[in-house]
Amino acid sequence: MAIGAARAAALQFASGVDLVEVYATVTDARGEPITGLTATSFKLLEDGEPQTIATFAAGEFPLSVAVSIDRSFSMRRWLEPSKAAARAFVSALRPDDRVMVLAIGSETQTIAPFSSDHDAAAAAIDRLDTWGTTPLYDAVLAAIRTVENATGRRALIVASDGVDRYSETSPTTLVSEARRREVLVYPIAVGGARPPVLVELAAVTGARPSFVKDARELTPAFTSIARELRFQYLLGYSSSHKGSPEGEWHSIQVSVGRADVRVRARDGYVSRR
Repeated sequence: MAIGAARAAALQFASGVDLVEVYATVTDARGEPITGLTATSFKLLEDGEPQTIATFAAGEFPLSVAVSIDRSFSMRRWLEPSKAAARAFVSALRPDDRVMVLAIGSETQTIAPFSSDHDAAAAAIDRLDTWGTTPLYDAVLAAIRTVENATGRRALIVASDGVDRYSETSPTTLVSEARRREVLVYPIAVGGARPPVLVELAAVTGARPSFVKDARELTPAFTSIARELRFQYLLGYSSSHKGSPEGEWHSIQVSVGRADVRVRARDGYVSRR
């Protein structure tokens, strides 16, 4: 499907109250996106039952992405390379992609609101300096809630050492809330740590985590996410459980009938009226 048609389809999905929409990322063994798949390439299950894919699009969809950078004192030696990597990510966005920049410290600050003004976002990143501690779980949850209100395909990138201090939000609550919201969460953990909560956050939202031991790996980590976000598949279906009570959880499984690929998609949704 042409990019223009894909974008039109994405907008149509957003307005279809009876459709469940799922973004799927399909990659090969090297992690590179696989293109050229069709609706018949996919198998989609809800609560273990096959669903009919009613609407399908492949291509680049409108994107609203938030870049969150941990600026706390524990990130002192990582802040400048994180800023450089974030600027590289912003420069890789399409002109009509909307980006927001968040600074995570003792408080979470929106230093650039959602806009297609990428120069303003880059300038806001440049102004970041080290400050505060890291209520990381509180900050990520607040960011997810903010991004969820945006339009189009929604994603959140979080660059942090993964160290949480003084959050009121528990790891369990954070993951539970994230899986209920239609936001792809891409954590980038620096310093060699592999915090389980960040791994799980990525898994339940259909994204992937990155782990960086060397500052030189930060820009490739950011730009690989940009490359992945450029091409995903959008699957829409009318749930066979659409009469279920509000607030009921439904699991989603998406697969492709090929042994050489990996498919990532959110793992479910909560029914709404």
